[in-house]
Amino acid sequence: MRILLIGGHGKVARHLTPLLAQRSHEVTAVIRNPEHSADVEADGATALVADVQSLSTEELADLLDGHDAVVWSAGAGGGSPERTYAVDRDAAIRSMDAAAQAGVQRYVMVSYYGAGPNHGVPQDDPFFAYADAKTAADAHLQESALHWTLVRPSALTDDPGTGAVETSRTGAGKGSVPRADVALVVADVLERPGTAGAVIEFNGGETPVAAELDAVEAAANA
Repeated sequence: MRILLIGGHGKVARHLTPLLAQRSHEVTAVIRNPEHSADVEADGATALVADVQSLSTEELADLLDGHDAVVWSAGAGGGSPERTYAVDRDAAIRSMDAAAQAGVQRYVMVSYYGAGPNHGVPQDDPFFAYADAKTAADAHLQESALHWTLVRPSALTDDPGTGAVETSRTGAGKGSVPRADVALVVADVLERPGTAGAVIEFNGGETPVAAELDAVEAAANA
């Protein structure tokens, strides 16, 4: 599978690329800073320097051409509200439209646990712009004809991965999860077409990722 990974130098992406490379997938890592090229290439990806914030839908479609799937793992990283909306909402939405234009049906979005119209973040909270932007982007993806999966991890940590998670289907609320396990979920989801149309909210847990995704996949196709 040829995968375009947008946000290829992010912390989740740095875990994800080696997993995908080990599974013999070809990863093109989109990065904004050319100084990060050596890092992502050491991870096992081909570096592609591009600023998705400034690219048009047509230019993004050109980047996507020839790929089988796209993973959005980019973000403004807590910058100004203007940049947050420009990247996490507007550029993300353009990438979805570009995927449709380029004929790349499989799209996996890394979002966050609790995104949606009922995210509950007050407008005077510094987190509001991010919550609002991700909610809009996720809604656009869900309304598209792409074969999408929304991956929504809870608070991210740098703890070692355990290979086990707990999804919201068990009734668990927000918790935390190692970035390494988020990467494992994304890698497994990419290889599971049956997760298309699923929203996967999860924490670290006790159930192996494969087993938890079996349940998610079954529920999505029930």
